[in-house]
Amino acid sequence: MLLKPPSPVSNRSAVRSTLSHQSRLRRVRGEGKRLPPPRMSGITPNMTDKRPLLRAIFDAAVAAAHPDVILSAHLPAPPKGRIICLAAGKGAAAMAAAAEKHYLDTLKLDPARLTGIATTRHGHGVPTRRIRVVEAGHPVPDEAGLKGADDSLKLAAEATADDLLLVLISGGGSANWTAPVAGITFQQKQQLNRALLRSGAVIGEINTVRKHLSRIKGGRLARAGQKAEIITLAISDVPHDDPAVIASGPTVPDTTTLADARAIIAKFNLAIDDAVRAALSDEANESVKPDDAAFARARFELIARPRESLDAAIKVASDAGYEIVDLGADLEGEAREVAAEHAKLALKAKADGKKLAILSGGELTVTVTGNGRGGPNQEYALALADAFKDITGIVALAGDTDGADGGAGSASDPAGAVIDARTFEAMRTQKLDAKATLANNDATTFFTATGDLLQTGPTLTNVNDVRVILVD
Repeated sequence: MLLKPPSPVSNRSAVRSTLSHQSRLRRVRGEGKRLPPPRMSGITPNMTDKRPLLRAIFDAAVAAAHPDVILSAHLPAPPKGRIICLAAGKGAAAMAAAAEKHYLDTLKLDPARLTGIATTRHGHGVPTRRIRVVEAGHPVPDEAGLKGADDSLKLAAEATADDLLLVLISGGGSANWTAPVAGITFQQKQQLNRALLRSGAVIGEINTVRKHLSRIKGGRLARAGQKAEIITLAISDVPHDDPAVIASGPTVPDTTTLADARAIIAKFNLAIDDAVRAALSDEANESVKPDDAAFARARFELIARPRESLDAAIKVASDAGYEIVDLGADLEGEAREVAAEHAKLALKAKADGKKLAILSGGELTVTVTGNGRGGPNQEYALALADAFKDITGIVALAGDTDGADGGAGSASDPAGAVIDARTFEAMRTQKLDAKATLANNDATTFFTATGDLLQTGPTLTNVNDVRVILVD
């Protein structure tokens, strides 16, 4: 198994902050480094309305990871036989379309030599010619994802030694490809996914459980298609860019175990069906390990990472004249707790009279105890709104680069939220209680009332979240 490292990126120092579920801030990879503000160029923000600048910062992060921009340079030469393209995730259809353009239009490949299936989130499909698009559920899998996964496994098993199995992976692939192991039902798998998503577990923990209950995750797609050369090109949506976590590693070795999965179930005290408990004790469901022959002709390459997208966002803020505090692209933890730490940094900068941009990426979580609507970015923004409600000159945006922050899996879900003076005025005039809303996990209702939801629609990529606080 050849894992190709990503291209070198900026050597800008960063703080990688992880808030544990016991509210403890752990700092790794050094201390945050402030970059001196450059001369103004490009965007000159309106002194009273920073929303266009906040949106430009966010949009730069998204654009840096779009399949139309990044994919073609990484696509391999055609094989002697067919190209079988199997894609999963929120960028799957866009990646498939970009691959078609490269092979069919640029290289003039015979269309009969290209086939495949792209399984993406509902609302994220784009027109394709040879690669069939299946729109499926996310974050909770649905029966369309079950069919997409089964059909993908069948195509992989049909591959010959002359074929190329081109696997295109992006964030959301774990939910889009669902293929329960023998002994558990699709409905039991759905129920477990819902429980994991509400528990506060981080993505690595969620995917560890998923891998041990799946016929496609944890290296099993590689085992199905091992007769062919397998090349996986991935857009990372996970902290630290672990190939085994991205879409639950369908084509890479997995070092987690059934025991690890059981420990996660116990850690979050999840109630599971007896059939699921039995499946997590069945050695037949162990994931595929590094010494397996399935990886003899397999190669994995990252083509976009959260770090590179955060760098693109930082450039826009820096060009607008802000001193930069880069907190890193790998943050994890409870959204409101991370927000509390970031609010302290912003309030200190305000007290010191600094013009500062505080940026971070990663994937935050929400332990759901209420019955409201929202997502990690909206909850982060809501916690900031509570912290900044009596302060002028601090604005913020928090958004998921896929265009949907939590929610019910609809393409119309908000990407996140923006806060500024208009938010605080709405809080006063409408008598909105941020603390009570946080307690009910109802950030979407709050920001609907203030008019501050970030609405982007599907972006056709996913490199986690981007958060920015501007202090003037």
